[in-house]
Amino acid sequence: MRFRLPEERPAEPPTGYKIAYPMLSHDGTRAGFTGVSLGGALPYGVVADAACVYGLRHRAPHRRCDCGFHSVHDRAAAEALLCTAEHRAAVLLEVTVLGAYIRFERGFRSARQRVRTATVGPCACGAPAVALADAGWGRPGRRALAPSCAACVRARTSVSLASFARLAGDGLRVLAAPVVRGGADASADSLGVPELTAEAALLQARLDWFQTQLARLGEPGAGEEGGR
Repeated sequence: MRFRLPEERPAEPPTGYKIAYPMLSHDGTRAGFTGVSLGGALPYGVVADAACVYGLRHRAPHRRCDCGFHSVHDRAAAEALLCTAEHRAAVLLEVTVLGAYIRFERGFRSARQRVRTATVGPCACGAPAVALADAGWGRPGRRALAPSCAACVRARTSVSLASFARLAGDGLRVLAAPVVRGGADASADSLGVPELTAEAALLQARLDWFQTQLARLGEPGAGEEGGR
C-alpha cells in the first residue's frame, strides 16, 4: 500500500519565516537572496520556484528528498537562528508559501514562495543599518551583502535598503530592525524616518570617507612616501 500525505486546501496561502543572505548581481542591477544551508548554492528572487539541490529531475518538494523552500511557522524560531555566529549577517524573511508544500511540525517545504518582507539587523558595530554592503564573499556573478551603518560603509559596494527593495522588485519591503540594548529600544527615535534620510546618510558617509582620503593625499610628504 502506498502511503499518501493528507492534502490541505487553505483559504489563503500559509505564511512562513526563514533567514537568508541578501545578494546583489555583479553589475548592480538585480537583487535577491540565497539560503544559509542546504540551498545556499541556488540564489533566488522575490518570487521563485524551487529546484532539487541535488540536481534530480523530480519536482520539489519531493517526499523522499530535502528539496523545496524551507520555512518555519514561528517568527521567533527564525529570529533565534540569527543568534549563531555564522548567521549574524543574515536577514529575516517573511514569505508566502505557494504551490504544493509538505507541512512539518515546525514548518514547510514548498514548491514556490514569495518573499514579502526582509528585516535587516544591525551593523556589525551595533548601530542601526541604513544599507547593505559587500560582505566579502559571494557566488558566481553575485555579491553577498551584510547590514551596515552609514559610518561603516566607506568605499564598499553597497545599496540602501530602499534601493535593494527596488532592485529585487515584486513588491518586496525591506525594513531595518530596531536595535535593542539592555532591554531598551535604542532606535525608537529613528523609526518611521523617511527612506530618503537613509539615502542621504549613506551618501554623506561615502563623501566623508573620500574627503578623508583626499586630505591624506594632500598632506606634505604623502607623495614622497608613496614613491619610495
